[in-house]
Amino acid sequence: MADDKLKSDVPVVETIVSDSESSGPYVESEYKKAPWWSYIWDYDPTRSKKERKFIQKLDFGLLTILSLGYFIKNLDQTNISNAYVSGMKEQLKMNANQLNLIDVAWTSGYVVGQLPSQLILTKVRPSIWIPSCELVWTILTFCIAAATTSNQVITIRFFVGLVESIFYPAAHFLLGSWYKPSELGKRACIFHASSAAAGMFSGYLQAAVYTGLNGTLGKAGWQWLFVMDGVISAPICLAGFFLIPDLPENSRAFYLNEDDKELARQRMRDVGRAPRKKLGWSILRRVFTRWHVWALTVLYIIFINTGPSSSISPLALWLKATGYPVSQINIIPTAQSAVQLVTTVGFAVLSDFLRNRPVVMSMSTFFGFLSSLFLAIWTIPSGLKWFSYFISRIAVPYGPLSMSWANEICGGDAEERALVLGIMNASGYAVNAWLPILTYPAKQAPRFRKGFIFSTVAFVAQFGITGSVAWLWRREKQRKARRNDDLSELSDGIIA
Repeated sequence: MADDKLKSDVPVVETIVSDSESSGPYVESEYKKAPWWSYIWDYDPTRSKKERKFIQKLDFGLLTILSLGYFIKNLDQTNISNAYVSGMKEQLKMNANQLNLIDVAWTSGYVVGQLPSQLILTKVRPSIWIPSCELVWTILTFCIAAATTSNQVITIRFFVGLVESIFYPAAHFLLGSWYKPSELGKRACIFHASSAAAGMFSGYLQAAVYTGLNGTLGKAGWQWLFVMDGVISAPICLAGFFLIPDLPENSRAFYLNEDDKELARQRMRDVGRAPRKKLGWSILRRVFTRWHVWALTVLYIIFINTGPSSSISPLALWLKATGYPVSQINIIPTAQSAVQLVTTVGFAVLSDFLRNRPVVMSMSTFFGFLSSLFLAIWTIPSGLKWFSYFISRIAVPYGPLSMSWANEICGGDAEERALVLGIMNASGYAVNAWLPILTYPAKQAPRFRKGFIFSTVAFVAQFGITGSVAWLWRREKQRKARRNDDLSELSDGIIA
């Protein structure tokens, strides 16, 4: 079928043709060469015009609003790092350890809120719950601009993490509830690529704000950064109430008609993606007696912790230690985000085309390993050091691809899928709340010898867990295929 194998250069398009000399219509096959863009974007010669329009509506509504939501979430996270190197450290008399504490506070809130948020999501409409949380973190972002001590920033960041915890796993759950496997990887990675766009935008925004608004109305440039962040976030939050379509079984999105909703439900049935059921205690037995949650959680813990925390930017701190001016410290690291954006989309296209997530994920892992290895050595030519900092972001696409993979592995049980995605993310950040303090303490900047050595080893472990999950998933599919064959033979025997 179109979703289970590679596209052919000469797909068969079948049309029904009337034949006056026969008892009825017959099927005439037409061979048409697949267009060049079929290797880049969705292409299915059997897809109807109605389904194409439906997917376009989904891309316009769901994919757009989720990408914008992730953009503002990552704008908020990146702004902390940019603000720290742009005057916040000096004005609030912060030391390097307090930067780590700010990140620990955010991560702690993020972990605490994760699973309760996922459970709430099974009871409350996503179109209400997600934008409401976005609105709260937008208000808290404005509050950071008014902070006068580092302890205030730490406290606010805990509550920001608490309300932001809903977004990432909920977004992947929604994407997996609407898109088929041949469509999912690209959308998940386009969604994730918005974080790279946020990283670039934050750098440019901070450079512009520092130059143009520093000192205006008695506020420093780093404070204006959070004000602008809130101004950008507010309309996106409000749009979420209207553009998030909930789930196929209960959608009330204005841009989807009843035929679209029925088509959505049928598409998910076709790929074995189950709708939600009534939540009960049986979900715990279903989740924790399967290998999915254990293996996928280990996989995601390793991914989240291969590098430093989000508040630590090794490149920015290296530039600051080398003596670069503030404007360049904010702008130069945006090239890393550009690398991340391009490779995230590129790996997504390749992943959907090959229908092989682990191979592409391993390619992403390789570049992370190479970058960490060079930086762990450290005494290397300057050009190679620049190269290492920039290719480090090629390791990031591993994350959204692993979430897409989890959506597919757990596709037969909607409640399991929601909980596994939440457990993966929560567990990854639970470890991330304390591990980066040991591996990438800010006081060791810019060399981070211990951190880069740790990352090199972590990427080797990531290779191993990716292969292990691929083997387990292949074995499960083979067992299901044998079981179906046995049932088919038994059915044929009974009929005979």
